[in-house]
Amino acid sequence: MNQSKIAARLPFFYGWGIVYAAGSSFLARNAAASLTLSVFIVPMSDELGWSRTLIAGAASAAGIASLVIAPLTGWLVDRIGARILLLGSIIVLGFSTMSLRWATVPIAFYFAYGIGRLIFNSFINIAGSTVVNQWFIERRGQASSYLGVTHAVGMGGFPLFAQLLINGTGDWKLAWFWMGIAVWVIALVPVWLFLVNRPEDMGMEPDGGQKSDAVKSESATRRAEADLEGWSVKEAMRTPALWLFAFAGGMMFFVHAGTNVHQAAYLRDQGISATGAASAIVVLAVGMAIGSIVWGRLLDRLPGRTVYAIVAVWLGAVTLGYLLVTNISSAFIVAGLFGFGLAGLIVVPPVVMADYFGRSSMGAIRGFTEPFVGIGQALGAIGAGLIFDTTDSYTAAFPMFTVVAVIAAGILLITKVPKKPLLAESTIAVDATSE
Repeated sequence: MNQSKIAARLPFFYGWGIVYAAGSSFLARNAAASLTLSVFIVPMSDELGWSRTLIAGAASAAGIASLVIAPLTGWLVDRIGARILLLGSIIVLGFSTMSLRWATVPIAFYFAYGIGRLIFNSFINIAGSTVVNQWFIERRGQASSYLGVTHAVGMGGFPLFAQLLINGTGDWKLAWFWMGIAVWVIALVPVWLFLVNRPEDMGMEPDGGQKSDAVKSESATRRAEADLEGWSVKEAMRTPALWLFAFAGGMMFFVHAGTNVHQAAYLRDQGISATGAASAIVVLAVGMAIGSIVWGRLLDRLPGRTVYAIVAVWLGAVTLGYLLVTNISSAFIVAGLFGFGLAGLIVVPPVVMADYFGRSSMGAIRGFTEPFVGIGQALGAIGAGLIFDTTDSYTAAFPMFTVVAVIAAGILLITKVPKKPLLAESTIAVDATSE
């Protein structure tokens, strides 16, 4: 397929086609999302006799595996490009999701779901966000916000689709099978048809070569500087900023996974029906779609670390709201607010990494930070499950999540913009000469 011919016929910058293609993969990856798994916890537990900790542990196991897979994924994105990785990921994700129909022993379930979860966490996450950030600099926040919207559609759509299939067929196994088919239908053609790794591969420039005439914000200025600096992953690893972002990201995804994996089960425990719990997830996704636009626009106006810290505070505060859920109305309100904040964890971190360290080794740098995310998700999912299994309640989990989120916000606020040593030395030399 000659993407250059497609680009010549489009009335807009081809980068938006990249956003569409990457966004389709972000939508489809939700077949392996923790919210989708949460819909299956009760029926699988009832039929197979598995504990909730055991089922949620599949997400945790994949998080541990991402310690190895995520850095490899980032390296591959920089070496062979996002196109090949995304195509392969969509094909494998469809197969692994369908195979869950026959995964009726724990080891088979962990293997099949774990593969899908690794694709969700590492391959699609890193490759999809990296390729979008390659095509945009000045409008990076806006482009990434649309990527977040597509993820939100999948986050709400797949759990509801699964619940409707379970209700209609009475068989959770068939629900897994048809979700695997949906993965292929949604993403295979757009990724194959449109995706190109970098604008330079088509003789184009980021943002279509268009520059704003307005006075640049601090974030836009930082992006331009980082792109000129061209950080390698080794150089980035020597900065406190990368480590602080990695630790803070792990803490925030601890909150993310701990809440998401168990959300449907918690709402069921509060007396809300299975369909009502799945509908609350749809409301969460609506909040996430709105939040994606808001956080993306803020990223084009404010420093990335500031926006990231606001996201952390928001999620920490809203998490406590789950303790107030007593009916379907309150469940919808809290889920919507949580989704609004959750969008920040999809949109903000990739943009911040690109803003601080440029495009040259973006995949490898993201690959370095993702194991921290995987650990956070693993601990959050299994931690909330253990709290329930030992206390027969999730009540103690939510204040814990709030404390973690507030600490993460503090870490983000003290993270300073890094400067390359050689660049700093040359600047000092120029200043001395001018004196």
